[in-house]
Amino acid sequence: MNEIMVGGEPFFFPGDRTGCLLIHGFTGTPKEMRWLGEHLAADGRTVLGLRLFAHATHPEDMLRARGGDWLASVEDGYHLLRGACDRVVVMGLSMGGILSLMLAARLPVVGVVAMSTPFYPPDSRMRLLRRVAPLLTLVWRWTPKGPPDWHDLQAAGSHLEYPMHPVRGGALLYDVIVEMQKMLPAVNVPVLIIHSRGDLTLPEDHATQLYERLPGSDKQILWVENSGHVVTRDAERDKVFAAAGAFVRRVAGVGA
Repeated sequence: MNEIMVGGEPFFFPGDRTGCLLIHGFTGTPKEMRWLGEHLAADGRTVLGLRLFAHATHPEDMLRARGGDWLASVEDGYHLLRGACDRVVVMGLSMGGILSLMLAARLPVVGVVAMSTPFYPPDSRMRLLRRVAPLLTLVWRWTPKGPPDWHDLQAAGSHLEYPMHPVRGGALLYDVIVEMQKMLPAVNVPVLIIHSRGDLTLPEDHATQLYERLPGSDKQILWVENSGHVVTRDAERDKVFAAAGAFVRRVAGVGA
């Protein structure tokens, strides 16, 4: 029996010696990043779209996940890609953006693209839930997701993710965000932040606060207007793809 959701498989596109590591979001799947990966591969890049631990299988798997499992998935992907490439640019959506920045603080990369990335816990209850999560999840395992904010309804119809948030996983996400904040001073590579003003999950100040906390001067924010949280699949995805591709060419010193 196929354990990975159909359409949620990781992907690899061989190309030149510049590798792009793509990381999907919390409760999402590699499919969130596949169109971006295809665009980068068309530019000639080598692309790996990884699958985070406990994602794209069964929602119940999230009940045994730890924050360290997700970073370990990213580090595994980095080392696989680094074996085929001379340099790596890491790109992530939402929690994938958090993990991208954490990876850049720990291992050599030449740049980061952080898309729809939380700077602080989106839900203020996360801090309290973190303390009682092991007991709480005995009686309360899932919480509904917020209202959809898609602008491209056709893309929304084919989106692939878990339908509910695991309470325990959401509480662990608090730890990941706090750890990212501590690690930001060690991110000393160019960073492109991409954020939608129409993101109902994360207000604009997530992007601006992240920008302000990043060290160095080679950082920028690209705002999109006509998209929701999943900017890699929503209405302005072509603008996102073009910006990501141009960023890779600049920081890696390669042509299209």
